[in-house]
Amino acid sequence: MTQQTNNSNQISHKALSIQISLNGLSFCIINSHDNSVLKIDHDVFDKKITPFELLDTIKHSFNTKTWLDDTFNTVQVIHENELSTLVPKPLFNEEAIADYLKLNSKILKTDFITFDTISVNDSVNVYVPYVNVNNYIYERFGDFTYKHYSTILVEQILAQEKNANNNKMYIHVSETHFEIIVTKKGNLELYNTFEYQTAEDFIYYVLFTAEQLKLNPEVIETVLLGTIVKDDALYNILYKYIRHVNFGSRKEDIITTKDIKNNHSHFTLLTRF
Repeated sequence: MTQQTNNSNQISHKALSIQISLNGLSFCIINSHDNSVLKIDHDVFDKKITPFELLDTIKHSFNTKTWLDDTFNTVQVIHENELSTLVPKPLFNEEAIADYLKLNSKILKTDFITFDTISVNDSVNVYVPYVNVNNYIYERFGDFTYKHYSTILVEQILAQEKNANNNKMYIHVSETHFEIIVTKKGNLELYNTFEYQTAEDFIYYVLFTAEQLKLNPEVIETVLLGTIVKDDALYNILYKYIRHVNFGSRKEDIITTKDIKNNHSHFTLLTRF
C-alpha cells in the first residue's frame, strides 16, 4: 500500500522526491504545474553504509543542500533495497507479513515490515523500509508518501506493457545492482535483483535468467533502463550475447533539464505516485 503519513498550510507548486539506499541518495524537485524538473541531485557513496549511517547522511544533506529548505506541496520517498518480495494478492495475509520475506531475505525481529499494493497485476509487494529515515522525513515535513523501488518498476513497466502481445526482458541498471523484469504478453513473469561488480557478473546473471525462463537470446526483445548507456562496458557485453537490445523510456511526460541526458535514466526517481 502507498504509505501516507500533512504538511504546512503554505502553498507550493514544488514536489520533492527522495530515493534512498545504502549505496547512495537521489533528490529531485519537480514543478507540479508543468511537470518540469527544477533540480536533480545524485550522490553515490564510496561503500555500502549502514541504516544508521544512512540517517546521518540524510541529515547532512538537509543541513548542507540549501535548496532542500524550500516548501513542497508533496514529498515522496523511494526505498531502494533488496528486502522485498512480491505476493499474489489472493494469497496475501497481513498477519503473516514477515513470513513472506523470510523465504528469500535476511530480516531481523525488530524490522518494521510493510507493503505496497500493485493493482495493475493484483499483487502485494512486502518490504522493509528504512523506518528511521521515514521518521526523520515525517518530523521535517509532516505528511509524505513512500513506496518501495521495485513497486514503481513493476507498476511502470506493466503499465507500458498492458496491451503487449509479445515477450520482453527489461533490465534496470544502477551503480551496484540491477533488476530484471520479464513480461510475457503483458503479464509479469519474473522480477529479481542482482548485485554486480564487473560486466562479467552482469552478463552471467542476464544469461542465467534467460536460460532459466527459456528465453532465446536471439529472439527476446531486451529493454534497458537506468544508468546504462550505449557503448559502456555493460552495454557492449550485453550486445555481444543478446541480439535485440533497445533503450526504454519513462512513461510520464517530464520536462527534463540538461542534467538528464536521456529518457531511460532516473526511471523511478521521476515517477509521481
